[in-house]
Amino acid sequence: MALHTGKKFLITGSSRGIGAGIAQLLAAEGALVAVTYSQNEKAAHKVLNSLEGSGHIAIKLDISSESSIAEAFKEVFEKFGHLDGLVNNAGITKDNLFLRMKTEDFDKVIETNLKGTFLCTKAVIKPMMKNRNGSVVNITSLSGQAGNPGQCNYSASKAGVEAFSKSIAQEFASRNIRINCVAPGFIATDMTQAMEEKAFKSVAERVPMNRWGDVKDIAHAVSFLLSENASYITGQTISVNGGLYM
Repeated sequence: MALHTGKKFLITGSSRGIGAGIAQLLAAEGALVAVTYSQNEKAAHKVLNSLEGSGHIAIKLDISSESSIAEAFKEVFEKFGHLDGLVNNAGITKDNLFLRMKTEDFDKVIETNLKGTFLCTKAVIKPMMKNRNGSVVNITSLSGQAGNPGQCNYSASKAGVEAFSKSIAQEFASRNIRINCVAPGFIATDMTQAMEEKAFKSVAERVPMNRWGDVKDIAHAVSFLLSENASYITGQTISVNGGLYM
């Protein structure tokens, strides 16, 4: 039997990149998957069509909008009945050096990445409490652990997600609901393909394993944390960064 046969998961921001890779692996492992997108419906359906199995759905979800979150989760519960797991992957960046960063750009990143994770998690917790079972995996970042110049807003949002996860993990552990994080390092996605080869290699040289990570590296960590194999793990962060930050 596949690892996630019969399980039902929602992955935010899964119309491309890491989120799409997570959706594809979970589907290949037997799960029903809700793919979500904020704007690009065509890309979401492309991912949907790439998933193994049937019964998967695509849902519009803007994690910066409380009403959009309410509508999306209402739809997924109507179609799936319940969720065994949630992956909070969606997020934005608005990078700039601290002295040049606009207040609205700081606020928008915190509002989306941190508050969006709070709202999406809140949408699944009560049903999970009723079932006395569930797993939430939050995608954080190397930037949230070590900081990164030009990303004080993004780093703060991801560090906040990690602390948020540890706090609520303690609140819901007795209800058999686990909250964990996966913190990617440098991961090769469609966005990084636009980098010049020299710059791409320069980044790889900073990593002890001397290479960029693959989307599948993140997906496998997420899959593990969602599974019963991680039934005694909560409040933890798995760093998938090739040894760049320990």
